[in-house]
Parts: sequence; structure tokens; C-alpha cells
Amino acid sequence: MAEGSYRPPVQSQIGQIFDTLFLLALVLASLFAPLYLELAGSGKTTVKLTDTSWAGMHQNATMQAQWEKLGYTDGTEVKDGRLPASKLIATRYDYNFSWVELGASALVVVVYFFIVFHWSRKEYREVIEERFRNTE
Repeated sequence: MAEGSYRPPVQSQIGQIFDTLFLLALVLASLFAPLYLELAGSGKTTVKLTDTSWAGMHQNATMQAQWEKLGYTDGTEVKDGRLPASKLIATRYDYNFSWVELGASALVVVVYFFIVFHWSRKEYREVIEERFRNTE
């Protein structure tokens, strides 16, 4: 049946540290690349406000109280050192997306998993053959 227990290849401590730091760098790069390339947060729209009072900006009493706690006021000018909230309220994120881009992203993920499963199957078969080599 089997010729002793399977022993996977041993990686040196330097190799493990390098692999860990390399993967960490890849993760950080993938997270921050869209920010540095200005691909994130670009979907902002600005609504033209005709009335910058709290009621005109559709802010109820609770919202108004929270804005005031944060140091903001209604209107378009600074009052008593408090900034106007109208600029923040008028700037909104645009959450529209493209179905083509979503489909392309899904295709990339599916292809990636097929590649990973293909390589894993090949390596798994090699380990099984090495472990349970027929010695008859």
C-alpha cells in the first residue's frame, strides 16, 4: 500500500517571511491602487439646491440636530465659525453601474477559480500518486 508517511516539502523561514510580506504587499496594492489611480469615489453628483434652509435641504429636526452637533449650519456661508452643511448635503454618490463591467468582473473571477482548481487537481493527483504508489 503506502511507503511510509507523506512529508511535504519544507520551506525555509526566510521563504515564509518573504511569501507573507509579498502577499501583504499584493493585498495592500490591490486595495490602494484604485485610490491612487483615481478610480474610486469618482461617481459623485452635485444637486443644485435652490433653498439651503434645513427644510429646503429635506433635513428633519433630528438630522438638523446632528448636523449642528457636528458643527455645521444651514445656508451657504459660515455662521459663528460653523461651516455650511449645504455643500455636503448637495454632493451625493452616484451608485449606477455597468452590467458589462459586472459581467467582466464575474468572468475574471470564474476563470481564476477554474485555473486554481485545474492546478490544484494536478498537484493533488501528484501527491496521491506519491503517497499511494503501487509497488506491486
